[in-house]
Amino acid sequence: MAAAKKAVLGPLVGAVDQGTSSTRFLVFNSKTAELLSHHQVELKQKFPKEGWVEQDPKEILQSVYECIERTCEKLSQLNIDISAIKAIGVSNQRETTVVWDKYTGEPLYNAVVWLDLRTQGTVETLSKRIPGNNNFVKSKTGLPLSTYFSAVKLHWILENVRKVKKAVEEERALFGTIDSWLIWSLTGGPNGGVHCTDVTNASRTMLFNIHSLEWDVELCEFFEIPMTILPNIRSSSEIYGLMKISHSLKAGALEGVPLSGCLGDQSAALVGQMCFQDGQAKNTYGTGCFLLCNTGQKCVFSDHGLLTTVAYKLGRDKPVCYALEGSVAIAGAVVRWLRDNLGILKSSEEIEKLANEVGTSYGCYFVPAFSGLYAPYWEPSARGIICGLTQFTNKQHIAFAALEAVCFQTREILDAMNKDCGIPLSHLQVDGGMTNNKILMQLQADILCIPVVKPSMPETTALGAAMAAGAAEGVGVWSLDPEDLSAVTMERFEPQINEEESEFRYATWKKAVQKSMGWATGQPSANGVP
Repeated sequence: MAAAKKAVLGPLVGAVDQGTSSTRFLVFNSKTAELLSHHQVELKQKFPKEGWVEQDPKEILQSVYECIERTCEKLSQLNIDISAIKAIGVSNQRETTVVWDKYTGEPLYNAVVWLDLRTQGTVETLSKRIPGNNNFVKSKTGLPLSTYFSAVKLHWILENVRKVKKAVEEERALFGTIDSWLIWSLTGGPNGGVHCTDVTNASRTMLFNIHSLEWDVELCEFFEIPMTILPNIRSSSEIYGLMKISHSLKAGALEGVPLSGCLGDQSAALVGQMCFQDGQAKNTYGTGCFLLCNTGQKCVFSDHGLLTTVAYKLGRDKPVCYALEGSVAIAGAVVRWLRDNLGILKSSEEIEKLANEVGTSYGCYFVPAFSGLYAPYWEPSARGIICGLTQFTNKQHIAFAALEAVCFQTREILDAMNKDCGIPLSHLQVDGGMTNNKILMQLQADILCIPVVKPSMPETTALGAAMAAGAAEGVGVWSLDPEDLSAVTMERFEPQINEEESEFRYATWKKAVQKSMGWATGQPSANGVP
């Protein structure tokens, strides 16, 4: 019997979406932006000491191979020809720091994740060296000195991990954020792998000058980072190299496909939500919560605790666009914590059912400051608290309070954004895994007192990476012209409670936030690693 004819759908584009809690590979039709197939693998996080968060770079890479392989199998089952995949984009958790051996391809230490707090002592020491009247770190990078960014993590690794120190001396070491580690590995690794990053990921290292778009000598000297280990900086949309499939991957059909898009996950979501105009904003609910507002070709510095960051540069000769960002460390991670640490949920999806059973937190407030507080406070001494407990409080109320916490944190960064931009947002565009939770979306509209608008296809991060890859010069299968971008169907959540009630709950939340601060003071710094 003749084999069934494979469906021809026009050019397809793949996207690796490497997040903090999972990895995905997704394939889109470049003409309609329709998601055809995908596969997802959940990742382990390691917590070797209090406040430390690590991942195994090899497990991350293996998960990428597995997702590509499974997605290709699913496409074959759907009778879709995988040779139609014309480009692949990468989107990734930002700031997470990897150092590896360029000759063996082996990581020299676990990846130190963006949430990791071990560098608190490093941050305190370094901040004393910045002149009060000339915060050159903030003016060059747009970032506050914090445990969040790669430079302090890399500084700590170089100081504390003998194996890395030795590899740097022997000129064997390469540094990169997750995008660099993946692109290097997928383009051949030790056999000609391309060591590069894009401007959006570089802008989160604290070693990158967001005005000149180059690694900054003064910053590298300040953080004591040798510039020889840094990746080459490229735009977010150009051919970096071609896929060289390792022996561990059966999906040989992707051999030679250009890797041509690279965006940090939050920039990718901004692109995927089509926020190309100055003033357009989106909020992504993942492990953390990230509100980005496009500020066009001008760098806007915040007076209210937001970061200035690179939004995208969609081509070598295209202009760079900037964004203001409100970063919240713990959003989806609080649900995972309720599931894995407290055991009050069997699955992450169950939180919606629990919260729905009570419909209120009954005066219970949860501030999930597990990694200190990010925007707008930047208060590393804060720790998580649950307060307002009575004998009546049960796990349903705590589940509801956890969802409310995500919404209150978003309200805080939205308030800061409105103050910095001067024009309040009339609605909030949202995306990310947690937006499947209808109770969360309704709560968010109630707490913000504005409508919340969600695309029916929530995978906007992967879509953004696919768009950048498909639009790259030399690929040219995805048009980013406004008239060619397909209209997106949206679901809308309108506020349903009166503003007074919303304001009262928000004011109580702010009281709880104050109580979470100042917990982790005078801790002996945790040192000593292999």
